[in-house]
Amino acid sequence: MFTGIVETTGLIQALDGGRDGLKLTVEAPSMAPDLVQGASVAVNGVCLTIVDYGDEAFSVEIVPETVSRTTFENLQVGHRVNLERPMRLSDRIDGHLVQGHVDGVGRIAAREEQGNSLWYEVEISDDLTPFVIEKGSIALDGISLTIAGLAGNLAAVSIIPHTASITTFGSRQIGDEINIEVDMIGRYVASLMHTGRNAHPGGDQDVSPITEAWLREKM
Repeated sequence: MFTGIVETTGLIQALDGGRDGLKLTVEAPSMAPDLVQGASVAVNGVCLTIVDYGDEAFSVEIVPETVSRTTFENLQVGHRVNLERPMRLSDRIDGHLVQGHVDGVGRIAAREEQGNSLWYEVEISDDLTPFVIEKGSIALDGISLTIAGLAGNLAAVSIIPHTASITTFGSRQIGDEINIEVDMIGRYVASLMHTGRNAHPGGDQDVSPITEAWLREKM
């Protein structure tokens, strides 16, 4: 589990494989010494397992399913990636709960400087828009952000200078593809409302106890 608060960026040192699976080596001298084999790390918002590590870099292996659902197919040696280690149970959650299970790929449709911030509009696929709400949370390339505006399948976010400087987002341009993970709480609520099982263990009936009327009653 992660928070979407990026710790640092790393430089892709080596990239082996393709759609049938990848091995990615990332140069990250500020993080690598604290990593161990078998531990998890979020790379551009994707939870991956460390298979090799050293003082300056670490390697992860990426299965075909992950390659097909993320932007990893487009990565190249020399690209920078956002990095975050898993949260501890005692940590403050400064962002939001992020699983590192990417839901899909989005595309930057607009980029504009507004005062000291960067305003981005991200095109989201139709199957993900039901889980996106204005003022809600979203993880873009592993960065926890608040949705500042929503119009159809375009979600807008505003990037402060600090976030732009310590992540890859400051250099993102129109047309770039990014990994998207929607808010997990919203995803579970939607599942309960539309396809949840009844309250009896082993029940076969597609009946959810959570409905719009039930929510209104409890408010």
